[in-house]
Amino acid sequence: MVTIRLAVRDWDYFTPLALGDIKPQGFHLEVDRVGTLVGDLATSTQYDAAEVSFSRYAQARAKGDDSLLALPHFLMRGFRQRCIITAQDSPITSLDGLKGKKIGVTGWQDSGNTWTRALLYEAGVRIEDAYWFAGRLTAEHPIVDRLSGFGQPGRIEAAPGEHPLIDLLRAGELDAVFTPFMPAGFFLKDSGLRQLQPDFRQAELDYFNRVGYIPGHHLLAFRSDIANTHPGLPQALSALIEQSAALWLEKREKYADTTPWLFDDLRRTAQDLPANWNQNGFTANKKMIADFGKALYDQGLTAQCLTPDDLFPMQSEGASR
Repeated sequence: MVTIRLAVRDWDYFTPLALGDIKPQGFHLEVDRVGTLVGDLATSTQYDAAEVSFSRYAQARAKGDDSLLALPHFLMRGFRQRCIITAQDSPITSLDGLKGKKIGVTGWQDSGNTWTRALLYEAGVRIEDAYWFAGRLTAEHPIVDRLSGFGQPGRIEAAPGEHPLIDLLRAGELDAVFTPFMPAGFFLKDSGLRQLQPDFRQAELDYFNRVGYIPGHHLLAFRSDIANTHPGLPQALSALIEQSAALWLEKREKYADTTPWLFDDLRRTAQDLPANWNQNGFTANKKMIADFGKALYDQGLTAQCLTPDDLFPMQSEGASR
């Protein structure tokens, strides 16, 4: 029986799989929790499948690289309005207020930052309308190349002196920072930081009602050699993860007392969003995939505007979900 070695971040909905409440049929599964995504799954000798960046996968497809087979199964989704932060005393409270400002990003080609720049495009703020600095969020994060060849002198540069973005923001040298995860202490009353949009939840709900989806960031992907040798496995693993996620949500609704107001968040999510907000599959996500392909092209990350069929050719041929 084949064993699939899977690398994913520490998402809570994998708990039923980790505890054995949900078990694979017809294959063995070994799950490794990783702090950062696998650098190059296609050449990995350690993993057969992994959580991968939607942006990096798309850029590879644009270059004709088919060494990975990704499914339109989004292991990570998330609104991005909450991911734009600024100083507590900043006068900026709207996206269009970032025109002409200095913005820090934790990685230029990251899926999340691509979606966030798309928000700014919608608000009339294009890349050439701001000054961009890529760098580590805090001193605890490593100094690495976060421009990935997309730098433009005077427009898109590395953070000055490789200083952490949060330090630059506190010092007034940046007006805002795009980050997928909040820095330690962010939620404390005296952190001195806040979301750029004071009512970011309403902004996110308005966005969902406008576009019809929550943006996808990370995909479930297989090495192509594994997927070709075992053609039924990718979909079988996708279905298994969905079973785990469904069971986890059921249990979380019952055991909601891990934080004081998780109960209310579950209630509001159920009432404000349709039941299929997190549905995977080609058909259910076709508009979102198309919008992301356009965002990548508009922002110069790909030389062509990728369509959903370009990104998921095997899925589009037999799309039934």
